[in-house]
Amino acid sequence: MNKNINRRDFLQNSALLSGGLLLGSMGLFSFTGNRNEKLNELNISHSNKKKRKIGSLKVSAIGLGCMSMAGVYNPRQDKAEMVKLIRQAYDNGVDFFDTAEVYGPFFSEEIVGEALKPFRNKVSIASKFGFDYNGNSITGRNSKPQHIKQAVEGMLKRLQTDTIDLLYLHRMDPNVQIEEIAETVNDLIKEGKARNFGLSEVSPETIRKAHAIQPIAALQSEYSMMERVMEYDILPLCEELDIAFVPWGPVCRGMLTGRFDENYIPETEYRRAGVPYFTPEALKANLKVTELAKEWAIKKNATPAQIALAWLVAQKPFVVPIPGTTNANHLSENNGALNVNFTNAELNEFRTSLEAIPTIGFRDKKTVFENL
Repeated sequence: MNKNINRRDFLQNSALLSGGLLLGSMGLFSFTGNRNEKLNELNISHSNKKKRKIGSLKVSAIGLGCMSMAGVYNPRQDKAEMVKLIRQAYDNGVDFFDTAEVYGPFFSEEIVGEALKPFRNKVSIASKFGFDYNGNSITGRNSKPQHIKQAVEGMLKRLQTDTIDLLYLHRMDPNVQIEEIAETVNDLIKEGKARNFGLSEVSPETIRKAHAIQPIAALQSEYSMMERVMEYDILPLCEELDIAFVPWGPVCRGMLTGRFDENYIPETEYRRAGVPYFTPEALKANLKVTELAKEWAIKKNATPAQIALAWLVAQKPFVVPIPGTTNANHLSENNGALNVNFTNAELNEFRTSLEAIPTIGFRDKKTVFENL
């Protein structure tokens, strides 16, 4: 078998499922018994292998981001198919699901609520507030206390639950002090409408101010093998304050899956078309990081995407990536990253190689917090 398995190879090999073989932890498993029983055995090993702490929660080391299901930067997906996908994720050991009212708007929460209702008490749901709307049109940011409380009522209804396990401020409202927002979430936690408070894309100063009012359980921001600016100030702060870090974009909008070459031109209907690290010049430089992921994929009998996710999980015990997907085979591939392990020596070797590669189009340490 060719050990250099890319995402396309994975999708092709996944067809072996129908013949009794599973490419799951990136080895081939022969099934002599019931296929579903064998899948369940493998999924149990995934779910028990690594749990991570987010405030009062204990969650799977890799969650599922549900933004793309609502068609935010891509075509809107069929609701029934996405409900099925989320339930497949749960069957595969995923118990941490990330959504937001702005995804759709509102559509992603509706999908997540319907999908998780049958086993609501066995999963953790994260959602986010912070925007104002005119119908389904976003009109700006709004984190005034009364608006937050109204927004949460709508979120609870769409999610078909009486509490949100992790309630994030999605983006800072420049017209409201973070202390006032934290006090409002503190009230919601006391009322039982939320369990934990999270922040997304904020500065270290904002984190400290909020944390002094209501302990922050999680911080969400972009982090991957390519986008590593959070390592400078944010990850050390999270470690200091016992805050989980939840990376979005862990495979860098698909770049780390190995699906693109330097001739790739982003489709206009996808978010990649407006991202600076997907310009022709940037792509040529940045794909060298993907080549590094491919090299490690060969060493580890994995796919590049699995290497990208496993590398993130290995950085800190409080890192919980939330790769998003609308594809069942990609979901299985992502979950298989939990079977990829690195020794400390390997991580050091990996880091040395990674830092020797110059990249283009990513955030700079000096400017990253200027607009937060």
